[in-house]
Amino acid sequence: MSFHLVGINNQNFLMQDEETGSWWQQVTGEAIHGPLRGRHLEPVFAHEISFALWRREQPGGRVLRPAAGPGRNAEPADWEDEVARYPIVGPLAAPSRDASLPPRAVVVGLTMGGTAKAYPFTLLVRASPLLDLVGGVPVALLVGEDGRSVRAFETRLEGRLLHLFAAAGAAPAGRWIDAETGSAWDFTGKAIGGALAGRRLPPVPVRKEYWFNWQAYHPATGVYTTLPGRI
Repeated sequence: MSFHLVGINNQNFLMQDEETGSWWQQVTGEAIHGPLRGRHLEPVFAHEISFALWRREQPGGRVLRPAAGPGRNAEPADWEDEVARYPIVGPLAAPSRDASLPPRAVVVGLTMGGTAKAYPFTLLVRASPLLDLVGGVPVALLVGEDGRSVRAFETRLEGRLLHLFAAAGAAPAGRWIDAETGSAWDFTGKAIGGALAGRRLPPVPVRKEYWFNWQAYHPATGVYTTLPGRI
């Protein structure tokens, strides 16, 4: 199917497919209007990393260049500041909703075992690696050395639970050690040294977005608001 921008719904991208004219919500992949209403696009696993980090990891990677033509111009440099002035419209404005975070606080959200949880990004930057249990699955959230990129991984590998930590003075930025084997892990989830060298932690999909948006589409979400300990 081919898609183009058709509008914005509460600061979320709306796209229209050219085959049926149906409108699709970017954040959920659901058709919300037209002949395919109620259908969902198949999600594709993606990382929340900076372009600079991606280029370093994928030196031969290709970049999609937007097609030229009307309506295809790049966004202005102050686009984010301008959008931040728009009012929030949605359930977060209701008094009954969770107001533990400002609506535009940036969170990293993940869903495991039917359970959704949000992590304030400012907390992740201070606490990486952050270990938690979501939907019965042990996970580690890692912030890259650029202070912007974030990934998450399951920390149960081949039946063994691993506890990652940043070893001050013993590992460079972007490297973590597990307490069980002393193996060193990089930001791709690969063990680059130690007993588990060559193994990879299972990646977990994450979304980095505004709190108001994550909560709107995950109304039962939990929020991680305290500094982490071991699980």
